[in-house]
Amino acid sequence: MKSYQKLTAAQPAACRVEEEGAAPVPSGHGKLAPWWVGSGLLVAAVLLSTITVWVLRQVSGGWLGPTAPPKCLVVPESHRFDCYPERRVVVTQELCESRGCCFIQSPPLAEGKQGVPWCFYPPDFPSYTLESLNQTALGVVGLLVRREKAYYPRDIGKLRLDVEFETDTRLHIKITDAANPRYEVPLDVPRVMKRAENPIYSLNFSWDPFGVLLQRKATGTVLLNTTVAPLIFADQFLQISTSLPSKFLYGLGEHRGSLLHSLDWNTLTLWARDVSPTESFNLYGAHPFYLLMEEGGNAHGVFLLNSNAMEVALQPAPGLTWRTIGGVLDFYIFLGPDPNMVIQQYQQVIGFPAMPPIWALGFHLCRWGYGSSNGTWQTVRAMRNYQIPQDGQWNDIDYMDGYRDFTLDSQKFASLPSLVEDLHKHGQHYVMILDPGISSTSPHGSYWPFDEGLRRGLFLNTTQGQPLIGQVWPGFTAFADFSNPDTHQWWLENLQHFHAHVPFDGLWIDMNEPSNFMDGSEDGCPPGELDNPPYTPAVLGDSLSAKTVCASAKQKISVHYNLHNLYGLMEAKATASALIRIRGKRPFVISRSTFPSQGRYSGHWLGDNRSQWKDMGYSIPGLLSFSLFGIPLVGADICGFSGSTSEELCTRWMQLGAFYPFSRNHNTQNEKAQDPTAFSPAARTAMKDVLLTRYSLLPFLYTLFHRAHLQGDTVARPLFFEFPRDEATWELDRQFLWGQSLLVTPVLEPGVDSVTGYIPQGTWYDFYTGSSVNSSGEMLKMSAPLEHLNLHIREGSILPTQKPGTTTEATRGNPLRLIVALSSHATAWGDLFWDDGESLDTFEKGNYSYVVFNVTQNIFTSTVLHASTEATKVTVGTLSIFGVQKPPSKVLLNGQEKPFSYLDNQVLNVSDLGVSLSQGFSLQWL
Repeated sequence: MKSYQKLTAAQPAACRVEEEGAAPVPSGHGKLAPWWVGSGLLVAAVLLSTITVWVLRQVSGGWLGPTAPPKCLVVPESHRFDCYPERRVVVTQELCESRGCCFIQSPPLAEGKQGVPWCFYPPDFPSYTLESLNQTALGVVGLLVRREKAYYPRDIGKLRLDVEFETDTRLHIKITDAANPRYEVPLDVPRVMKRAENPIYSLNFSWDPFGVLLQRKATGTVLLNTTVAPLIFADQFLQISTSLPSKFLYGLGEHRGSLLHSLDWNTLTLWARDVSPTESFNLYGAHPFYLLMEEGGNAHGVFLLNSNAMEVALQPAPGLTWRTIGGVLDFYIFLGPDPNMVIQQYQQVIGFPAMPPIWALGFHLCRWGYGSSNGTWQTVRAMRNYQIPQDGQWNDIDYMDGYRDFTLDSQKFASLPSLVEDLHKHGQHYVMILDPGISSTSPHGSYWPFDEGLRRGLFLNTTQGQPLIGQVWPGFTAFADFSNPDTHQWWLENLQHFHAHVPFDGLWIDMNEPSNFMDGSEDGCPPGELDNPPYTPAVLGDSLSAKTVCASAKQKISVHYNLHNLYGLMEAKATASALIRIRGKRPFVISRSTFPSQGRYSGHWLGDNRSQWKDMGYSIPGLLSFSLFGIPLVGADICGFSGSTSEELCTRWMQLGAFYPFSRNHNTQNEKAQDPTAFSPAARTAMKDVLLTRYSLLPFLYTLFHRAHLQGDTVARPLFFEFPRDEATWELDRQFLWGQSLLVTPVLEPGVDSVTGYIPQGTWYDFYTGSSVNSSGEMLKMSAPLEHLNLHIREGSILPTQKPGTTTEATRGNPLRLIVALSSHATAWGDLFWDDGESLDTFEKGNYSYVVFNVTQNIFTSTVLHASTEATKVTVGTLSIFGVQKPPSKVLLNGQEKPFSYLDNQVLNVSDLGVSLSQGFSLQWL
């Protein structure tokens, strides 16, 4: 009898792959006993299960149906892997048993709730057998054979298994058709040249049934065990399940909900969709990657490189099932061992994020419904009048003529070129929206983007070879095919023409799931298994074409069925490339739809949220999830996009939003204004103050983005990344960190003047005053009047800050203030990356300065490790040292005595230093 098994560290594997390169050696006959019962307890378990079923039948009114076979009764509810996942089907015993599966009916749940599957795999359900396994230079290659057909059409009988030990912390496992090529995601991934020498993992295989068993060597923790349910690999249904070592799982975007996913029969669908963020819906992007915390604080990550429609089913075993309807099973596993390292290792595969221009880190303002360029200009002037920081002014689709890309409303937005010129004179920047749907109804010869795109054959086509016509804002539209390199050139030419008239600085690409106001096209979608596959994941609308184009649409490199989830990524790549060609500077692109590697080309905003307290709260797990996905430049629409905000909500949201890595206030049409100048003097002042705080922290934030670009560090960071051994942090998503050292605790509820937040163990300093808080790792209640956002600096860190101006350009010329937060051992460390803020590849070309700050034994040192001329333009003005235990008698700067002040809360301030950033210096207090 074949069985599906979970191995513990003490159990033998059917086949062990030795790291030293020896041939794999089978252990025994490779058949494994059911993992939920010991061999001597099978009869007792069946008897007990039968009694339990009888009792439950009496109290449940007969919900369990006819008595199930003993082999089914031994499977605990939490370990029942779904054999009939189809939605909108009432699963009967007849349907279930036609698939060869177990049927045990459970009481119905509330509408929309999932529960224990009624139809699940028995221990002896047929799967693949590992027929052969051979060593390769990088790992092993195997042949998998299925002798009994599964229940989806075009089952593939022979599969190729490729395993590569790529690095000591990265394993690559790929399963595909042994005989025929299949679609694979066209993503550039690293190619290793030699096998890992000292991997921190051990890999074993079960031969019959085939399974992968991956353990962490140091702890013996089983990270993957795919023998828990059968592998199914049909042409349009690929499924593999695994046990999980804990219930603490994150990632698998894009969804709205808590940062930590529930494993209570929770299915997450990945299929890009235009819908206002709503719990349980598949949203704008697709990120088939999860991070899991293991007992003891280790972490690992798993990435399935697959772009087809997909769902991931989580269950309380704990277990996980990947279900996708195309492509191949191409897994990367990252062993960490801490969560920061997992994310770095993930980005070593998908690519590190681009370095943004510094003005992208300023405050941005937008709304749909300014009405005119003069109306837009009026808001800009009001912001300047109140001296409220602003770097970017945006326009939504109302700047266009008839909502058509690359056009300008010559009546209402005639003065837009003058507005952009004025922004540039004031050190500010202009960003406009673009959609991928190109109007198809203008008279021939009157709208070059469509005419030329049609002539060059650059649009998505129907199965009949004609442009697929859908409907978006301008009416009937064709959709640009960004999988075609020729489309990138056409996109560039369109942008060049428009830039010559309106010299924009950045681009906001929206509606790029792609969104369609029709389902499929004006003619619907043709019959066939691309638009109506044998299995459709749990997508909103129950159809792959719901509010998008037909899956059968033809693109240059494949069908839309395969490329749908890549649409936003491919448009972002074309857009970033065009901006580089046009401006010769770092591109700034914000995209709604995203896929792994998107951070190389764009940031992301969390979509069309609502002006509600709940939406503000959900924005934190949203931005933290995108930190996991390698897209650090992320934020939500501050104060909410749809609906009317309140002054209190908008004030609190501006405080939180000032600490989104990407900070933009955006509003819909026909709602009252919600920019800072629209509110009372008290609210306006609170908003201005928190933006000034953000601008003062720009040197610190910019350095964090450099670290993200260089090595994949996160910018906004969950607390458990820094405190992985503290399990109290694992569920926290109402606070977050900037980098290692700045803790943000926003108010997320109305009508309160305090906030309760978790303060991890150690000493933390109030950002504004320097007063210390000593925590044992506990929840603390903090004062939070409407004008105050709680910020705390972690002991042992040094934050480079700057006197804030009203733009990043104005701020960059001001003196630096270095804030030192001494540890209990009176030490601290920090760094600063500095360049011109906009040129391409400054780090790669060496056109930057990098300075390290250190404190030990009452001596602060600034060491310039790399210098450029930019650093000569800024000075270090002030040093503030928090946690100086006793008043110094004197302070020496490079051996020369300097005046200082010392406060009762143990803060030492030394002002008027006047030292160039390009020069190292030391400061000692005695």
